[in-house]
Amino acid sequence: MARVLYPGSFDPIHNGHLEIVETASRLFDSVVVASMRNPQKGEPLFSLEDREAMLNESVAHLPNVEVTMFASLVVDLARTVEADFIVKGLRAVSDFESELQMAQMNLKISGVSTVFLPSASGNSFLASRLIREIARFGGDCSAFVPEPVAKRLKEKYPA
Repeated sequence: MARVLYPGSFDPIHNGHLEIVETASRLFDSVVVASMRNPQKGEPLFSLEDREAMLNESVAHLPNVEVTMFASLVVDLARTVEADFIVKGLRAVSDFESELQMAQMNLKISGVSTVFLPSASGNSFLASRLIREIARFGGDCSAFVPEPVAKRLKEKYPA
């Protein structure tokens, strides 16, 4: 039984992330989606608790997917959840360089390999930072995010 870990900040989860989760859920027996506070990305829009709720609501239709939060190295979490692989989504060639470096480091320090899943071209432009910016300025993000996220964005930034 293959179990994979899909880590990220997911602030917020968008349809590109959801596409990767859905693809991983078809390819592997079990998927753990893990959200973390990434200090390199500045102050988060949503708390970890809010992100956990949005993730759970967004993947509720996938019976082999579970959600967790973490504040450690990804490889430590991979060991804790007994993941066979780490899954990372790739939107563009520019993602590959940094993700490859991270994958090689993770493999070296833990022995856990990373599997890269490309996003469909229809979602390749999505980025949480862009969604946050659009929402802050009153734009409609509902086409880019799962319904639970769209609802929370509207609550956070009422028109």
